Amino acid sequence: MKNRTELGDTAIQTRRFKLIIAYDGTAYSGWQIQPKSPSVQEKLEQVAEQICGGKVKIHGSGRTDSGVHARGQVAHVDLATRLSTKSLYYAFNSHLPEDIRVLKITVAADDFHARRSAQSKEYRYFLSSVPFVLPDKRLYCQHVYKPLDLLAMRRAAAYFVGEHDFTSFMGNAKRDLETPVRRILAFTVSKRGTEIMFRVRGTGFLYKQVRSMVGFLIRVGEGAEKPEAVQELLYTHAPRTARVPTASGRGLFLWQVWYR
Repeated sequence: MKNRTELGDTAIQTRRFKLIIAYDGTAYSGWQIQPKSPSVQEKLEQVAEQICGGKVKIHGSGRTDSGVHARGQVAHVDLATRLSTKSLYYAFNSHLPEDIRVLKITVAADDFHARRSAQSKEYRYFLSSVPFVLPDKRLYCQHVYKPLDLLAMRRAAAYFVGEHDFTSFMGNAKRDLETPVRRILAFTVSKRGTEIMFRVRGTGFLYKQVRSMVGFLIRVGEGAEKPEAVQELLYTHAPRTARVPTASGRGLFLWQVWYR
């Protein structure tokens, strides 16, 4: 980047860095800075300012809600520093709390933007179908004690794939949006032992869309809805009602972001 910070007689070039971040969202109000609640973005900015001095703004690939986790959140930040990416990696992780970790830091192009440059994102949602959840799993999956029909959920998930108006599967339909249309590239439902994993990849997502889709698939798995009901709701694209519950934030992970 062209901007430079003067320190005495020495100019320090400002560079744009790309960060891949993992975090346990249990203790946070989400990714985005909130007035009176701790956020992941706030913690990262505080550490960046501690390392480099001055005010720092970190831009994420997208927001995650309260209690939602990440394995592959992506962010970018402009820093005036001579530190190498390796030194920055150790500096961040030495100062961050244990529930946030920077997995990788690279120098990015000046026009790279964590959100605007993204092509697609993958979320994974974990569900435990057992009478009682083990203590070490309780914060990282939704608990459903009823048996679920896996084949019915798979059939229902297939209806989400493609470009649709997802008004019926978003929170706060009164939000100002250019369009509620989103494109889902893939949606799979798999099971290993007592754990069910929902894996969804799309070019973008509405507020609480993934949790709403999973919440409805759980209803399908319980037999309360037919798989074809997904198609019906997508066609009517009426505002979301209690018919489409929001699955708990604790089971959701932002898994990976792809870039052009």
